[in-house]
Amino acid sequence: MSDATEETVRELLDVETIAVVGCSDTPGKAAHDVPAYLQDQGYDIVPVNPNREEVLGRPAADSLADVGERVDLVDVFRPSEEVSPIIDTAIKRRQRRDDVRGVWLQRGIRDDAAAARARDAGLLVVQDRCLEVEHRRLG
Repeated sequence: MSDATEETVRELLDVETIAVVGCSDTPGKAAHDVPAYLQDQGYDIVPVNPNREEVLGRPAADSLADVGERVDLVDVFRPSEEVSPIIDTAIKRRQRRDDVRGVWLQRGIRDDAAAARARDAGLLVVQDRCLEVEHRRLG
């Protein structure tokens, strides 16, 4: 289960732009349905998927580093073993652009060492929780 506090979860729900790493264009997959739900709730979703030109009606970036616009939250739908470099990129964005407030690792995804690095860099971190479930519960 996540080690994030309720306050952290609430703060990360209070964002505008969410980069979704691993965003899918396949309805029925969590990596599609969760960002689609969030988009319907008014969040600006920036899909990150190197295998798609467009997802959810938006151009898809090849990687988090390729996202040109400001990002408040990085939502990750990739296997736990792929999390570390994504978090490192989020940390670099925060240091260079001061635009990432937090990283959210979806249900079943965690990397405690990378999460610790992110927290040390000033990012808020949620691991192993569904962003849609928390939004419905608290939003």
